[in-house]
Amino acid sequence: MTSKVDEALGYEQARDELIEVVRRLEAGGTTLEESLALWERGEELAKVCRRWLEGARARLDAALAEESQAQEQGAGSASE
Repeated sequence: MTSKVDEALGYEQARDELIEVVRRLEAGGTTLEESLALWERGEELAKVCRRWLEGARARLDAALAEESQAQEQGAGSASE
């Protein structure tokens, strides 16, 4: 479950922290327990990023649909 703190993270903050988590995991030298904690944090950060991207995609889709609808209405008026 995502915490309230994670929900307040902006996309860039979550992405930057995720990059750091991945860097630390790839560098190695951590205990199994530390690695698991990093992995779990990375999963949560990835969810935050995914939600931001899905929200941005929904806004873009809505804007494109609105623009398309306006164009169709304009084309219909022009043919009358």
